Amino acid sequence: MDKIERDLLEKVADLHGTPAGAYNIRGNGELQGRKTTENIDIVTKTDGKSGIDIYVKPNTKNESMHIPVIISKAGLQEVVYNDFHIGENADVLIVAGCGIHNAGGKDATSRHDGEHTFYVGKNARVRYVEKHYGSGDGNGKNVMNPKTVVYLAEGAYMEMETTQIKGVDSTKRVTMATMETGANFVVKEKLYTHGAQVADTDFVVDMNGEGCRADITSRSVAAGQSRQHFVSTMN
Repeated sequence: MDKIERDLLEKVADLHGTPAGAYNIRGNGELQGRKTTENIDIVTKTDGKSGIDIYVKPNTKNESMHIPVIISKAGLQEVVYNDFHIGENADVLIVAGCGIHNAGGKDATSRHDGEHTFYVGKNARVRYVEKHYGSGDGNGKNVMNPKTVVYLAEGAYMEMETTQIKGVDSTKRVTMATMETGANFVVKEKLYTHGAQVADTDFVVDMNGEGCRADITSRSVAAGQSRQHFVSTMN
């Protein structure tokens, strides 16, 4: 990796070298590195879609995985689908994030659309950290559209900590959660826009069982002429 790509990885995943535990690093639309462990398997999709399937064995404790995406090739646009299958009673940390560097001039648009689907088993716990960051010559556009779909089984817990640092010209952020009895869903979103950037955030949470709990917090700063739109629906 060159200096720009290493800087992107540091910004979105706090990586200064090879991460501990399982990891899958995607760069410019291709696999840059992967490691699996005894309890965490990462498999390239075979259904025609671009992305990976992640399998965490039941009762896995105190393990982590890193799955960052970086784009340094101006004008590259991609859609990626990642599915997470978290076994019962597991407890894992997942660090994601997307960084784009676009120096292709005013006509270049670099774009990453990522759809993450989580199937969190009974009494399992997941902490998911995701950061978005854009850089470049200030002329081309950086576009990121993350969609997160969460299915929480009985007694499952998931905490999402999502941050848009800077440099993202347009983003549509969709989070949808379906919760069963006793499930707990916590979201901590931090969002920064500047210049003429636009950000749309949409949360839809369905609490379908007794004793469900959901806590959705979004903290945002819109500087300059940037605009943000936030919608939260909790059923």
